[in-house]
Amino acid sequence: MSVQKMQLVTLSGDNNLLHETAKKLYKCGYFQPENPGKHISVSLGFIPYADENPYTTMLEKMHGQIENSGYTVTYNPETADFPLTDEETARLNELYEKSEKISEKKKSLISQKQACEEGITKFSHFKELSVNLDDITALQYVKVRFGHMPRESVKRLPELFEKCPYFYFVPCSADKTDFWGVYFAPKNHIDEVDGIFALLLFEPFEVPSAAGTVQSVIAELRSSLKIIDEQLNEIDEESNTEWNNDTSVYDTVYSKIYFMNRLEELKSYSVHNGHYFMLVGWVPQKQLAELSDLFNGSGISVETGDTDSENATPPVSVKEHKGLLKFLVNPYKFYIDMYGTPSHKDIDVTAFVAVTYTILFGVMFGDMGHGLVLSVAGFLMYKLKKMEIGKTLIPCGISSMVFGFIFGSVFGFEELLDPIYKAMGLSGKPVSVMDSVNSVLLVTLVIGIVLTTLSMLLNVYGCIKNKRFGEAIFSNNGLTGIAVYLCGANLASRFMGGFAPIPSGVAAIIIGVGAVLLLVKEILIGAIDKHKDFMPESIMDFILQNFFELIEYILSYLSNTLSFLRIGAYVLVHAGMMLAVFALAGENRNALILIFGNIFVIAVEGLLTAIQVLRLEFYEMFSRFYGGDGKPFIPFTDKQFSIGGNKNEKH
Repeated sequence: MSVQKMQLVTLSGDNNLLHETAKKLYKCGYFQPENPGKHISVSLGFIPYADENPYTTMLEKMHGQIENSGYTVTYNPETADFPLTDEETARLNELYEKSEKISEKKKSLISQKQACEEGITKFSHFKELSVNLDDITALQYVKVRFGHMPRESVKRLPELFEKCPYFYFVPCSADKTDFWGVYFAPKNHIDEVDGIFALLLFEPFEVPSAAGTVQSVIAELRSSLKIIDEQLNEIDEESNTEWNNDTSVYDTVYSKIYFMNRLEELKSYSVHNGHYFMLVGWVPQKQLAELSDLFNGSGISVETGDTDSENATPPVSVKEHKGLLKFLVNPYKFYIDMYGTPSHKDIDVTAFVAVTYTILFGVMFGDMGHGLVLSVAGFLMYKLKKMEIGKTLIPCGISSMVFGFIFGSVFGFEELLDPIYKAMGLSGKPVSVMDSVNSVLLVTLVIGIVLTTLSMLLNVYGCIKNKRFGEAIFSNNGLTGIAVYLCGANLASRFMGGFAPIPSGVAAIIIGVGAVLLLVKEILIGAIDKHKDFMPESIMDFILQNFFELIEYILSYLSNTLSFLRIGAYVLVHAGMMLAVFALAGENRNALILIFGNIFVIAVEGLLTAIQVLRLEFYEMFSRFYGGDGKPFIPFTDKQFSIGGNKNEKH
């Protein structure tokens, strides 16, 4: 992928042509409007387009109807560009009236249904109560309370009855925590009894008034519930019939209202002076000629603007790779988007991420069996669920299989591939992880140095591309920073007895000179790249500030490099976890433990590896060369889509 060049354009013409201009721009699908205030001076007498948009309210109302109905409406661009007829408006209003009546009736029935269900729930706790409820409510001298209390509270009833013998409690049902029942008390003692039951944490509630026994009341409520359900089904069938009769009409009306609303939204970006309008926006540079041809002879002037001005911040449109690169590289755009949209100053790093992420993941998760499972899972995730992350798991799994072959691990079995190695003329596996711990860690440090240097070189390339030559040479991630970093790595390697091609004296001199250049880099960069006010006001403050920044640069070189040790750590962790699984499986290698152990390692370590590799990409590499502060190119487009959810799956 690469970033497309964008061109700022200004369209102007007679006010009468604004509507037709907006229509053409909307249909072309490659115009993104821009706030005209950034590019057109108010002193020219232009004011914003402020006509009321009547279609917004109409669209919101129709969206409400669609959402409440549960059906699908499809926007069709082919039928949208026609006036809304009186017949269609009348049919829509008729639909609204019928829908409101049906909705009110349905709400009433649903409310009744809820009351019946609540009644059944409440009465079901008192099935053991054999007396008629109307007899209870008719009592003149006795008060009745229905409710429930904790099971522990029931044990205290005899004790409290001795102190206040003016109540009678009837337990009706119980669950794991509560007893449900009824207590009776004389009216002249009800306050005293209510206080006692309050101490017992008795929670009273209102039981709907009813006649007959509890059993008969529940039966009556269930009968009512059945009738209500039948009525609701009849209403749904009526609504289905109404909708199915005029589905195409609703689609057409919605398309026209949506289309007109979008045109009004696009027109709202324009300014006018009473006679002429102006509309500013962005188009891909490759489609500039197409836009000019679109308005050729229409009375609309199309002029290009200055894309390098301070007010012009081009949106970003990324071109997709094609062919094999589309399969190998495009899936990793998912990670680029997570970090941020590239700006026009950024370079295309998708291929860099695709290669580095895939290799690092394979190294840290090196197992042929686990890699195969990961690739198959990724393939199924994308094919069945259309999950974009699935496409990245496929190459990561293949990479794990490759490094699993190098490490000689298949689902944790370390000897399974020995016959293959012997057939290839090898004495054993190329790398025995647990027998070469130090070597693994040293190799990961080398990987860290290589990738850090490569990231800094990408920054140099990006700076040269954007003509920031001073930054390319003297910044901490420029050529000076690279020289200091590599010479520092050279000295560290020589100290540990490793490979050190640069003599220590030369390396020390380069580091010293580089440190001085980094100390005054702001002055050097400002002079070369022609920054404003690059000279410091106070030399002492400048030196102190940049001295601490220099220390921070050196510490970051060290910490970023050491951070790559996590690669080797995960290689060892993976081998260690599989050793633990086999230890739990015992000498007989219990199949069940091996299966679940492998599943656990694939799920947990696979997730952690993916996160840790992403961290290396974002923090140790991206931060050196990638800004990710661009704004995406989102043009006004006219494409078919559907909203709502059709119960009958007609659309």
